[in-house]
Amino acid sequence: MIVRVARGMDLAGFLGLAGQVEQWFGPMVDDPGFRRAVEEHIGRGAALVVDAPTGDRLLGGLLFGSEPPLHHVHWLVVSEEARRLGVGRALMAEALGRFAAGGGTVEVVTFGAGHPGAEAGGARAFYEGLGFTPGEPAPAGPEGGSRQVYRRPVGRPLAGP
Repeated sequence: MIVRVARGMDLAGFLGLAGQVEQWFGPMVDDPGFRRAVEEHIGRGAALVVDAPTGDRLLGGLLFGSEPPLHHVHWLVVSEEARRLGVGRALMAEALGRFAAGGGTVEVVTFGAGHPGAEAGGARAFYEGLGFTPGEPAPAGPEGGSRQVYRRPVGRPLAGP
């Protein structure tokens, strides 16, 4: 599996991935703010993707931000077909090595315990499996669902196999 820096032509792929998770995150595909955020991350070289073996779609994408010593996973999504195949782990490993190698703390805001996406999407278990620990509640998402901050010190390898 190859993780690469996203290019402008990957915008449509990011929007396709977003369409698969709007039920958990709220409207994104037609949201100009989301589109602008993806374009800005791509422009800064802070967006990573994994292509399908056929090269016709993205299996996963990640938007990252750093203000050392604090780093942020702004958005991470894996296509339904590729979940539990290591795509998310590969994206995170590349992001931490590329953007947070100097150390510090990585934060991500994910679903709160009561959010339907927490169980169905496996996000909380995914981050916990990578060594993130739950922190304080975060403001509700645009769809009204609960959110929670997760943190992980950087400078050590990802947990798990």
